[in-house]
Amino acid sequence: MSAKKKSKDRRKVLNRQAFRDYEIIDKLEAGIELQGTEVKSIRAGSVSLKGSFARVIKGQLYLLNMNISPYEQGNIHNHDPIRERRLLMHKKEILRLKAAEEQKGHSLVPLSLYFKGKHVKVALGIGKGKTQHDKRETIKRKTADRETSRAIAHSVRR
Repeated sequence: MSAKKKSKDRRKVLNRQAFRDYEIIDKLEAGIELQGTEVKSIRAGSVSLKGSFARVIKGQLYLLNMNISPYEQGNIHNHDPIRERRLLMHKKEILRLKAAEEQKGHSLVPLSLYFKGKHVKVALGIGKGKTQHDKRETIKRKTADRETSRAIAHSVRR
C-alpha cells in the first residue's frame, strides 16, 4: 500500500459535543449500512455527527440525526441527508446496548466515524449525561492540567 492510501484510511470525523455532554462509560465499534453516494460524501468530509444518537428499534440498531450532505457530483440517485441508518452489530451486542439504553440517564452516542480499510465504521459510546455542574468541573480540571503542563514545559526550557 502506498503512503497516500494509508493516510486516506485514517480520516476520522469526531463528535466533540458527545465528549463534552456525556461521560462515556463504554465504547463499541459498529459497521454502518450506507448508500453509494453517502460513502463518496463521507470521503469528501461532508458529514456531521452533531446531535446524532443511536436507538434500538424492533431489534435493530439505528443511527438517527446524522447529517451526510448530498454528493456534489451525484445525480437523481443522491440520498436523503438526514435518514435513519442501520448499524451492523451482533444480536448479543444489540441486546446489551438496549439494556444499557433503558437505564435512566444513559444514551447511545456516536463518538466518531472513520474508515477501516474500505468499510465505514462508527465508534459508539454508552454515555451518561453530564449536568451543568459536571461540565464546569471538567473545564476547570482541563484548564488546571493545561496550566501545569505549560509551567513544567516552561521550567524545562530554562
